[in-house]
Amino acid sequence: MPLAPQETRTFFVSFATWQRRPILQSHTLCDLLLDVMRENRKKQRFQLHEFVFMRDHVHLIITPAPFASLEKAIQFIKGGFSYRAKNEAAFHGEIWQKGFNEHRIKDQLEYQQQAEYIRTNPIKARFVERAGEYPYCSASLKVEVDPAPFQFQRSR
Repeated sequence: MPLAPQETRTFFVSFATWQRRPILQSHTLCDLLLDVMRENRKKQRFQLHEFVFMRDHVHLIITPAPFASLEKAIQFIKGGFSYRAKNEAAFHGEIWQKGFNEHRIKDQLEYQQQAEYIRTNPIKARFVERAGEYPYCSASLKVEVDPAPFQFQRSR
């Protein structure tokens, strides 16, 4: 089955840890998850536009590569992290809840709203006082993300 046109394939995605355990409060595991996402971006499996790692869940704005489904892009992240956490960090047990929630982003306003939600999530959770202070968020790690897709950029 052919994939949808690339300009309609940007999604806001959320997925949670197994039983909402706060495993992403560990800098070791957050750094590992960040490395998994870097590795997959480098392999051009997806574009990552925004992200935040909360203690028991993750939010992303992601555009899968033209050859990959959204499910496959998320599998690269969750599966890659699970494999490496077990082998490199001696993590035992389940890591992620099954599945993920997705919402296709339809226009520039919606993109900006979802991006703002991601950037302010650590503030709302009282992890930090200002955007850019939380180390596992695109608000502070701008080099780790791709620009917004052309159709969602503010000045076209």
